[in-house]
Amino acid sequence: MAYVGVDLAADPKRTAIAVLSETGTIESVQDFATDTDIVTAIKTTQHAGVDVPLGWPTPFVDFLSDHARNDLPVTADTGRSWRRNLTLRLTDQVIHERTGITPLSVSASLIAHPAMRWAGIEAHLREINIDVSRDGSGAIYEVYPAAALLRWGLPHRGYKGAENAAIRATMLAQLSDVFPDLDWRDEAEQCVSNDNVLDAVLAALIARESARGNCYHPKPNERERARSEGWIWLPKAETHRNTQRGGDTPPN
Repeated sequence: MAYVGVDLAADPKRTAIAVLSETGTIESVQDFATDTDIVTAIKTTQHAGVDVPLGWPTPFVDFLSDHARNDLPVTADTGRSWRRNLTLRLTDQVIHERTGITPLSVSASLIAHPAMRWAGIEAHLREINIDVSRDGSGAIYEVYPAAALLRWGLPHRGYKGAENAAIRATMLAQLSDVFPDLDWRDEAEQCVSNDNVLDAVLAALIARESARGNCYHPKPNERERARSEGWIWLPKAETHRNTQRGGDTPPN
């Protein structure tokens, strides 16, 4: 059993893939990953973690459809609350409630560009009979490394960019404390030098945690939205290293 992690950007130059074994060995990493590279990697595994929104908010999709038909219902208030319902998916709101972090809006920020790329890749995977269910019931888990790092008590901001390589080096040691079975082999250097590669490893690690039942799954009343919008798989347990939120007990 191996787990694939994909840190997906709109441009292959900033896209990376990692493969993690069941026993925690980083088997391979790759940067400059093309659509074909991603499809090929996901075909080889039962579980892949993908760092990108898998869908758009259901109210936003309805909003665009109604607006295109000149059939948008009149609303009493077009203020922040109304717009928030259009810009944040259900899973984004749940992540905010559990962690205090608000994911980038796939409706109203540049994260839409990699999400569009994923939609095209998803179509390729569906064509070759890969189960791409967006709620995580198939081969794909949507992941959010920043939220996972926060749960594990590790730096979740300020570790990206060439100037922060030293922080990433420290993070590798900290991740090995949290997951003693991790074996970086010869891939540690690339994780330190390239934050996209590190995020791909994190995506694979979250996929493994999700498959092991260590992440929150959609509740029955959340499942329908998750099937359309996607669902971010957030680790359940905070570790002893977590000092950023006072080591509070995760909500049910």
